[in-house]
Amino acid sequence: MSQTNDFQLNDPRIVNGWAFFDWANSAFALVITAAIFPGYYVAVTDDIVHVFGIEMSNSSLYAYAISGSYFLIALFSPLLSGIADYGGRRKFFLKFFTVMGSIACLSLYFFKGMDQLAVGTVGFMIAMIGFAGGLVFYNAFLPVIVTEDQYDRVSARGFSFGYIGSVILLVSNLAIIIFYDTFGFPDKGAATRFAFLTVGLWWIGFALIPFKRLPSDEKQKATPDLLKRGAQELRKVWQAVKYQKDTRNFLFSFFCYSAGVQTVLFLAATFAEKELKFGTSELIGVVLILQLVAILGAVSFARLSEWRGNKAALVSILLIWVAICLLGYFVQAKWQFYGIAASVGLVMGGVQSLSRSTYSKLIPEGTKDPTSYFSFYDVLEKVAIIIGTFSFGFVEQLTGSMRVSLLVLGSFFIVGLLILLTVRIRRGEGMRG
Repeated sequence: MSQTNDFQLNDPRIVNGWAFFDWANSAFALVITAAIFPGYYVAVTDDIVHVFGIEMSNSSLYAYAISGSYFLIALFSPLLSGIADYGGRRKFFLKFFTVMGSIACLSLYFFKGMDQLAVGTVGFMIAMIGFAGGLVFYNAFLPVIVTEDQYDRVSARGFSFGYIGSVILLVSNLAIIIFYDTFGFPDKGAATRFAFLTVGLWWIGFALIPFKRLPSDEKQKATPDLLKRGAQELRKVWQAVKYQKDTRNFLFSFFCYSAGVQTVLFLAATFAEKELKFGTSELIGVVLILQLVAILGAVSFARLSEWRGNKAALVSILLIWVAICLLGYFVQAKWQFYGIAASVGLVMGGVQSLSRSTYSKLIPEGTKDPTSYFSFYDVLEKVAIIIGTFSFGFVEQLTGSMRVSLLVLGSFFIVGLLILLTVRIRRGEGMRG
C-alpha cells in the first residue's frame, strides 16, 4: 500500500474512523432537521410571529431560517472548497464546524417557546451551518485516505454508518418521548428538548473517533487567496459546461428539481404538524417509514436505471415527485399523509444517487479535475435549497397556505422534468439517453 504523510492508504482503522463521522453527524440530519425539531418549532411558537417588524407565520420563519443558513453556506462555499483542496487544514476545520454545530444543537435545549424564539431560530441556523461546513471537509478526506478504486465502497460504508447510527438515536428518542413519565420528565416538551441534547452530545462524542484517527493536517506554507482560488475553480467549470449542451441542461434540470426535493425533505414535518396536527411521536414514525422505504426505493431505481438507463429512471422519479406535490395539496387525513411519506421515501434516495451518477457520466471524459465539477454541483444544490425553501416560505406568507406552497414546489419538478427530456446521456448507456 502507498505511504504518504506517515499513514497508509486504505488503513481499515482510519477508514472506519472516517465512517464514524457519518455516524456522528447524521443524527443531526435525521433527528433535528427531519424528525423532531421542525414539528416542535411550529408547536411551541405562535402561528403568527413578528421578526424585525415583519409579520409572518412560524412555518414561514422556519423556512427562511433554512434559506438563510444555506445562503451563508453557499456564500462561503468557494472559500471552504479552496481550503479543502489547497489549504491542507482539513482536520482543523472539520473540528471547528463540528464543535460549532454540536454546541448550537445543545443550545436548542433552552428553546421552550416564544420567549426563546431567537435561541431556537439562530441556534438551528448555526447548527445547520456547522453540519454543512463539516461535510465539506469530511468529503475532502476521502481521496486523502483511500485509493481511487476504494472510493465507492468506502463512501457507501460512511452512508451505512450514518444511517444505522441516526436510526438508533431516533428510535431511542422516540421511546423517551412516548414514555416520558417513565424516564422522569414532567411532559413531552421536556423529553423532546432532551432529545436535542442527545443529538449534540452524540455528534461531538462520536466525532472524537475520527478526530483521533484521521491523519493530521499537512504542514505547509500558507496558501494565499483561497477564496479566489475556490471561486476560480467554480468559474472554470461553468466556462466549460456552458458550451456542453447536455451537461449544462442536466445541471439546469438538477437545479430546478433539487429546489423541490430538498424543500420537501426539510419542510414535510412542519406541514404535517401544522396542517394535519401530527404529534412528535407520530412525526418520528413518519420519518422511520420514510427511511425504511428509502432503502427499497434506492435499490428499485438502481435496477430500473440498469434496465432502462439513468434518464428513464430519473424521469420516472420526477413524475412521482410531481404527483406527491399534487396529492399533498389535497391531503386531509393522517393516513393519507403516511402514504405520501412512503412515496417520498421511495424516490428520496433514488433521485439523489441517480443525479450524482448521471452527472458523473456527463462530465467530459479525460477531465483532469473532476473534484471541481462536483464542487460546482454541490454549490448548485445549496443555491437550489435557498430558492426552494425561500419560495415555500414566501408563498405561504403571501397566501397563508402551505398547500399552495406545495403546488409551487410541484412546478419546480415539472420544469426540471421538461429540461431533463432534452438531455442525452451517452456514456455507458449507448444511445438510450
